[in-house]
Amino acid sequence: MAMLKTFLIFILAGTLLGTFIASLAAPSYIEWNNSTPLATQTMCNLPEVVRSVTASLMHSQLMGAAIGAGVGLVAAILVAVRARSRAKQRPGSPPPAATAA
Repeated sequence: MAMLKTFLIFILAGTLLGTFIASLAAPSYIEWNNSTPLATQTMCNLPEVVRSVTASLMHSQLMGAAIGAGVGLVAAILVAVRARSRAKQRPGSPPPAATAA
């Protein structure tokens, strides 16, 4: 049960971190991707542009969350393997000393 809790914590932390990083990085990319090449005046359908940009931002956040969850899962596996190998290397505790009566 403790192993499952560790895995879930790592996955959720990775998901939150991935979403946070995507929320910081995606707006700059979306702005660069949607800007006009020669910075001339253009006419556009504003509601369509807003929907497109919002969908791009949400897609970027979803991808960031998925990548973060994957990285968190890999990190949890590495931590579990390392903990298991350390437990095997650690010698057992010595038997309790007999008391003299």
